[in-house]
Amino acid sequence: MRFSKMFVPTRKEDPADAEVVSHKLLIRGGYMRMVSRGIYTFLPLGWRSVRKIEQIIREEMDAAGALEVHMPMVQPKELWVESGRWSQYGPELQRLRDRKDSEFCLGPTHEEVITDLVRGELSSYKQLPINLYQIQTKYRDETRPRFGLMRGREFVMKDAYSFDLDAEGALKSYDIMFEAYGKICDRLGFEYRAVEADTGNIGGSRSHEFQVLADTGEDEIASCPSCSYAANVEKAEIQIGHAERDDEVLLSTAETVNTPNVGTIEEVSAFLKRDASEFVKTLLFMADKEPLAVLVRGDHHANAIKVKQMLTAAGKTVEELRLAGDAEVVELTGAPVGFAGPVGLDVPVFADYAVQTMTNFVVGANERDTHTTGVNWGRDFEVEAFADLRLAEAGDACGRCGTTFDFVRGIEVGHVFYLGTKYSDSMNAKVLDENGREVSMEMGCYGIGVTRMLAAVVEQNHDDDGIVWPMAIAPYHAIILPLQTQNEAVVAAAEKIYAELVDAGVEVILDDRDLRAGNKFKDADLIGIPLRITVGGRGLDEGIVEYKPRGADSFEKIAVDAVVARTIADVSAGLAH
Repeated sequence: MRFSKMFVPTRKEDPADAEVVSHKLLIRGGYMRMVSRGIYTFLPLGWRSVRKIEQIIREEMDAAGALEVHMPMVQPKELWVESGRWSQYGPELQRLRDRKDSEFCLGPTHEEVITDLVRGELSSYKQLPINLYQIQTKYRDETRPRFGLMRGREFVMKDAYSFDLDAEGALKSYDIMFEAYGKICDRLGFEYRAVEADTGNIGGSRSHEFQVLADTGEDEIASCPSCSYAANVEKAEIQIGHAERDDEVLLSTAETVNTPNVGTIEEVSAFLKRDASEFVKTLLFMADKEPLAVLVRGDHHANAIKVKQMLTAAGKTVEELRLAGDAEVVELTGAPVGFAGPVGLDVPVFADYAVQTMTNFVVGANERDTHTTGVNWGRDFEVEAFADLRLAEAGDACGRCGTTFDFVRGIEVGHVFYLGTKYSDSMNAKVLDENGREVSMEMGCYGIGVTRMLAAVVEQNHDDDGIVWPMAIAPYHAIILPLQTQNEAVVAAAEKIYAELVDAGVEVILDDRDLRAGNKFKDADLIGIPLRITVGGRGLDEGIVEYKPRGADSFEKIAVDAVVARTIADVSAGLAH
């Protein structure tokens, strides 16, 4: 492709609204343009790279036995009502009406549509297992679209759905897809972790996120350096010590103290001159319509996901768990936010394990500008149960082996879920088993953010000059820069190299623009083409061209007659990596 015929509108300056490297470089490099917040047009270079990511995904999905379909983006309300998610999904679900006033949504995911398809076509266990996937545009009305492609409203996603006769088969399908996702990440050259995660709006009972490690990632990951365990901090299992409380030190008498105009742990800690670890925070939650209190040490943070898991494990079905609002806190405690405490509180009280060994601690007194010191559970209030109810943090030990966690940030590019019968039960997706009994099919679902992967590659592959694409998804493999377009020998040599590379199947750009050498170098580095061949008059006099892999510190001098073979070899090696 000749640069003069391409549409690559590069820019010198970063876009004003860009916060992360991938957003900046994909705009500056002419890969995409914003249409509206969180919605982008992909330009030719960007779309070529997206399609290459898609192809890698297709190859691995096909190798894993999945079959490609294509489902509509617009989905009828009735299917979402059947699954129960029409009222549960929240404001991210973009709802709309047609001219007949029928209600639809723009698909953020396709569990309902695929379940409807399969229940209408499969009737026997002999037709299972089956795994269907698509690569398609999704839409989620994000509250805060940001970070370019990493948190957009419209995006390209690969979603797959497996159907099995029983849980054993479904977990085998899960493992196959888990392995396929690892192969995709490996082919894209990612440094990544597969981490245990919450199932969120999708539901189900088993879940892993594939997190690409990057300082700009939105997710924090607890990773054990000794064993293979890694998890989102919201899911990370913390090793629980077995030390018991020393009841002999329960000497303090509970005493209320005036704490005017201080409500946060930091403020009260400074006011009372006591360390935050000597405080117990009381968080009030609403489990659907039922209130409960969760206690954590003052320097810890409650984890709503673990709280919900605890309730579920205790047999309590909870559709929505949220922090109580300001008015609800006043109604439950008689005091504004910041002064809640467990003493005299008429709601079920649950506490994190770290509270179990604490004595003589400080809590809110359920009265404005007042706290209580010298408090002890069991004597001053009762705890229904102790559990792991907090976020993992620096210094915590792995719940599997006891080694201190490492904490890194990650960009979620893939997520696999074991759904069980969540959707097949609610939508009556059943088959006859070998005994002729009707059973709900066991499901799994597996998503990859295709366009988010593009951003993640850039986050891990860039320098001060621009993008450094891996060969596998670079829009072109090589770029030829003839430096003097008025020099017939230079133009002829560049044209010859270009023609031979095209004939060899190398995707190559010939920068035939009549620009200064510096401008050509800057554009080549910015857009990140892996291999650069520079043809100049002085070099040709010596029979050489300059050859430089993107990101290398310096160029090599290679004989004109040898550069095509070297380029072909490096492209082949890069694609095989």
